[in-house]
Amino acid sequence: MTEPGDKPSGGFFARLKAGLTKTRELLFMNVEAIARGVGPVDETVLSELEEALILADAGPALSVEYVDALRAAWRRGELPDVEALKSRLRKMVEETLAPRMVPLAVAPPPPFVVLVVGVNGVGKTTTIGKVAGWLRGEGHSVLIAAADTFRAAAIDQLAVWADRAGADIVRHKEGADSSAVAFDAVRAAKSRGTHVVLIDTAGRLHTKSHLMEEVRKVVRVIGKEIPGAPHEVLLVLDATSGRNAIAQAKTFQEFTGVTGLALTKLDGTAKGGVVLSVTREVGAPIRFIGVGEKIDDLRPFDARSFAEALF
Repeated sequence: MTEPGDKPSGGFFARLKAGLTKTRELLFMNVEAIARGVGPVDETVLSELEEALILADAGPALSVEYVDALRAAWRRGELPDVEALKSRLRKMVEETLAPRMVPLAVAPPPPFVVLVVGVNGVGKTTTIGKVAGWLRGEGHSVLIAAADTFRAAAIDQLAVWADRAGADIVRHKEGADSSAVAFDAVRAAKSRGTHVVLIDTAGRLHTKSHLMEEVRKVVRVIGKEIPGAPHEVLLVLDATSGRNAIAQAKTFQEFTGVTGLALTKLDGTAKGGVVLSVTREVGAPIRFIGVGEKIDDLRPFDARSFAEALF
């Protein structure tokens, strides 16, 4: 596992770097073509970079902020070529992300309850399995609550992931009350002394407030069984959805509160800049990033690793 401040591990870092290839090309292909790779920086280069940052979903405000700072440095003679510009921008990216690099910490007494939310298609079920695998690797016992009862396939898929991760699972039949599954899971975890409970939820459409209320019900039920629970509300976002992920995050923040983010599908997206914009527009830290389908393709977020992989 990569700890904050450590050199990125070869395997995961290589997959992250490969996953950010499209974003990297979007950011620098035109810039480097104009400046012939290591040529001089000028206003055209800076304008191209600002446009590329916006297209990569870094967000208009942050893109302008970055380029204004780079322009000031260029006018002071501090950016003689594109390599110098890239080095300065990499440092700025790392400084933007560093405050959001807060790993998930399992606090006693057990069970530590994590409610996992997100819309359909973001990779929520597989993320739960990968988080369970990471927690098991950290020495924690894990119980998964299959509270997405609207799809039998989701329950079956979660059971496969639980087995793969070495975690227990509590499941009911398709169509059962989600709150009942969550309640049974936290009660079972209390009786067994399980360290962590991961509660899956149905992939609510973030525009449907009445469906979001069902997630609130789960929160109320588990809070009655374990005061203060859930201790973490982990929102799973699909990096390929770009700015739409920001809208999802803000809505879930309003209805359930969000204490941490897991960004999936960074492999192969040209919208990797969303990692930057989400840190500016959503208060929650980034707990995990995902770059593939394997159980170890989700890791705690590391700002330096991300900046190095991007550049």
